[in-house]
Parts: sequence; C-alpha cells; structure tokens
Amino acid sequence: MLDKSSKIYVAGHHGLVGSAIWNNLKARGYENLVGRSHKELDLTDQYAVKKFFDEEQPDAVVLAAAFVGGIMANSLYRADFMMMNMKIQCNVISEAYAHGVKKLLFLGSTCIYPKNAPQPMKEDCLLTSELEYTNEEYAIAKIAGLKMCESYNLQYGTNYIAVMPTNLYGPNDNFHLENSHVMPAMMRKVYLAKLIHDGDWTSIRADLSIRPVGANIKENGETVRYVIDGNSDEALILKVLAFYGIENNKVTLWGTGKPLREFLWSEDMADASVHVLLNVDFKDIIGIEKYSSVHYGVKADGVVDRNHSTGRGGAIPSLGEIRNCHINVGTGKELTIRELSELVVKAVDFKGEVIFDSNKPDGTMRKLIDVSKLHSLGWTHKVEIEDGVQKLFDWYKSSLKK
Repeated sequence: MLDKSSKIYVAGHHGLVGSAIWNNLKARGYENLVGRSHKELDLTDQYAVKKFFDEEQPDAVVLAAAFVGGIMANSLYRADFMMMNMKIQCNVISEAYAHGVKKLLFLGSTCIYPKNAPQPMKEDCLLTSELEYTNEEYAIAKIAGLKMCESYNLQYGTNYIAVMPTNLYGPNDNFHLENSHVMPAMMRKVYLAKLIHDGDWTSIRADLSIRPVGANIKENGETVRYVIDGNSDEALILKVLAFYGIENNKVTLWGTGKPLREFLWSEDMADASVHVLLNVDFKDIIGIEKYSSVHYGVKADGVVDRNHSTGRGGAIPSLGEIRNCHINVGTGKELTIRELSELVVKAVDFKGEVIFDSNKPDGTMRKLIDVSKLHSLGWTHKVEIEDGVQKLFDWYKSSLKK
C-alpha cells in the first residue's frame, strides 16, 4: 500500500492523462511526486532512464508517456509508433523492476482489441483476431506493454497493473492538426472555420501562435512543406487550413461519420487510474489472495526467493493459464462521429456546414468496451459526453489567452 509520503514518478506528467493523474494525486494529498519533461528526460534513451531511476528511486511509477496520434499520424509514422512506444515501455518497466518499484501502473489503449471484436469488448477478446490496420503498430506496442506487466508479475511477483482507456479528451489535450485525436482536431477545425467566416483574424493568429500548423502539400508533382503561425501571410494560412478541410464556414471531416466511439473525460480517467494505483493489486485482478506465496519459491523460513519462480512459460502450473489481466477504463456508452460533430458544433456555436469525406478512411467502425471489471473494482465514470464537449471547448478557449 502506498502512503502519502511515497515517491511516485508520473511519466508523461505534462500530457493529457499524465497531468490529470498528477493533479488527482495532489488533490488526494500525495505531494512527493516526480515528473520530467521530454526535454529533461528522453524515455527512449535507455541510459538516461537508468540514471533517472538511480537518482530518484521512486516507490511507484505511472507510465502515462507515449507517442500518440490519430488515423493520419498512425498512417504517416508507422515505424515511429512501434519503435518509440516499445523503447519507452521497455526502458521504464525494466528499470522499475531493477530498482524495486513497489507498484507500476501502465496506461495502454483500447485500440489493442481486434478490428472485428464482439461488442462491447471484454478484456478476454485480446489477441483473438486481426487488428485494425490503421493503428496496428501502436496497438502492437501497447499489447507488448500490457503483456510485459503481466509477465513480470508472473515471473517475478511484481505488482504491475495495466489499464486500457477508451478515447480520452480533456484539459491539456493535443489540438495539433497533424497528429491529434478525433475530438480535439474536429473542435479546432470547426472553431477556425467559424473565425474565418467571422473575419476574426486576431483570434486566428492567436490560435496559430500557440499551436502552429504544418502541412505537406503536393504542388506540381512535388511535396512542399508549409508551416504557419500567427505571423504568417493570410493567403498562406487559408491555403494550409484548407488542406485540413477548414474553410469559410465549412469543415470537411474524414470518413462517413458512421463509426461509433466511446469517449472518457481525462480527469475521470485520472481518477480511475489513481483508484487502481492505490486500491487494486494484481492478486485482486486474478482473484488469488495469496498470490505471492503460490508464485514464488518460498523457503522453509518463510523468506521469498525472488530468483526462483514456480512459473513456467508465463503461467503458474497450479493455477492454469493467467492472461488478460488488464483493466478496461471507459464509460460503456457510445455515439457516432456525426453525433459527436453535432455536439462540437453546438459547443462552438458554429452555423456553417460540416461535410464528411467518405473517400477517407473511417477506421474501426465500432469500439465500445465492457467496463464490468472496472465497476467490480469499485469505480464508475462521472462526466457525460454532452457536458464534456462543452468543458473541453471552454478549456481550449481559455488556453488561447495564456
């Protein structure tokens, strides 16, 4: 059990979920928190990660750092999504074990599940059929991460828990058009299209000054890279925004609008994560009270021998196969992308036109998770999507004033 003096390292503490987890821990009275920005610590650098653990010696780790993005980013940077995430996970988890970390919470994604998994998706449908091609690399990396946690627990008796959140949104979301997820990208597009129609160039330039936009545009058979910010020429701004489907009172979104998606407010995700970190152990998930004594080679004097596990090949013979120990985190509710766009339009007060380009990919058509395991462990969500979309837009507008 972690007490209020425990040193907790939150990897990715400036990100969408990491920052919310940091704030949630603070609100609960956990003040001994450690965080490093990407500039301060490159988690893909094995030696830098070891040095960090040598110096800080954390009691617990929350691994919320990842290389993430939407359909476009997953398509453009397939190798990066695989390699960057694998490096981050391997470095942090291996050093956590080497330094005797008591508890580790690994954050994955529900994209780990098969493309045609039965809905709603239970944890047990993992690895039962092929993945969605458009995010295959990221999914494989995250599957490796959760299996790493599971396997360390089985071989070494560690207490590493993996949680798989559904689509997240909230404060500190990523609104950069090249690599953001569906809701923030949609929201920013609708907002900018409204500003163009209103002729509000002060607000447009304020937006671009905080979040510059880059685009690779084909011209005369060649690809030209453009980057716009608040100081860019007006014509160039309109050109680059049009590349992303942002025009005067008109927004074009990818796909048909028919896919169904589940969304969870990031601060709800943080609350669920901290609940699991503080209250749920591996033995609770697999339903075995005396897991450690069953798992380890226990000597006559009662001392646990960490070097001689009774496990073989990722299983404990006396317990049968143990798998799918991760926990889905979500609302158990869904809506279509078109319905989401209507909520965004309402929040932004957009009077223009939203068009869906059916020539672009939809991604997985449905991705609803079963959250019964999470509910059984004592947690349910609080923020509904109708309120959450408005809360996100309010946060986004406030971020432009900083």
